[in-house]
Amino acid sequence: MTGNQEPSTTALLWHGDHLALLDQRLLPEREVWLTYTDADGVASAIRDMVVRGAPAIGICAAYGLVLAARQAARYDDWRALIQSAARTLAGARPTAVNLSWALQRLQSVLNDADDAREAIRRLDLEARAIHDEDVAANHRMAEHALSIMDHGPFAVLTHCNTGSLATGGYGTALGVIRHLWHQGRLTRVYADETRPWLQGSRLTAWELQQEGIPVTLNTDGAAAQILRRGDVRWVIVGADRITANGDVANKIGTYGLAVLARHHGVRVMVVAPSSTVDRSLSSGDDIPIEERGADELRMIQGLPIAPDGISVYNPVFDVTPADLVDVIVTEQGVTWLQTPSSL
Repeated sequence: MTGNQEPSTTALLWHGDHLALLDQRLLPEREVWLTYTDADGVASAIRDMVVRGAPAIGICAAYGLVLAARQAARYDDWRALIQSAARTLAGARPTAVNLSWALQRLQSVLNDADDAREAIRRLDLEARAIHDEDVAANHRMAEHALSIMDHGPFAVLTHCNTGSLATGGYGTALGVIRHLWHQGRLTRVYADETRPWLQGSRLTAWELQQEGIPVTLNTDGAAAQILRRGDVRWVIVGADRITANGDVANKIGTYGLAVLARHHGVRVMVVAPSSTVDRSLSSGDDIPIEERGADELRMIQGLPIAPDGISVYNPVFDVTPADLVDVIVTEQGVTWLQTPSSL
């Protein structure tokens, strides 16, 4: 296939006075849109995984602050109320740096507003700009990535969901995969199911199937056997935070996948917007790793799959050391962390 087609799915829609989110907890069985009119609701949507994916979380937080400004405008202490809403939104999920980045960007324009009406206008424009810039950045990332990959065609393996459901539009790692397919350079995508939330099986497989891109779903534990067969040339993943030394926080299981890729001679590409790079942290040891409730492992859709009361370790993310990452791609270009030998 040729061309650079836009995906048929989206995670969020902004309507000026409310934010509509596709409830990703219910996919692929049901497509249900939820409406939010205040920052508390948006924070809950982020925390409860109605929306997920670092870029999408940042965009939603930005729109959430606009909603806070609309509600605060009727009060004399409107600026303090907006700041309070920003703190609530920032605390929704701690690992994805895009969340705090987007809020800091909006707060910088808030400081220039003389009154509440001007604050609403400025915040709305900035939130829309963040959204638009994310979609454009996704396309630039895909172009940068393809510039260093051979013409193939070849297969790739991905983990979690990094497509239009996780971003403002096209996707980070999945945007690269989309672009490979439309350029006729992709044979197949292997999608890790990604326990415990199953973003790979519920979201990535669904997105790719919607667009006719050949995808094979596999358990996370099958990745080693797939890489051993030799048809996968690249492991392509996203990131929730990248530290100054190139360590990468991403969905739990990414670290193990990078170890497997190194053993089998498969390159690892991390694709993320530059807003994901947190130069204030020197290494992955400094990244706060979110842990979630035990029932996410003990149950699936309310059905128990483990002994009641069993001890559970449920980190949402892990950190892949820079020495296991071959290349990081942002909208600004390509950074090789390992020597780019013959591809």
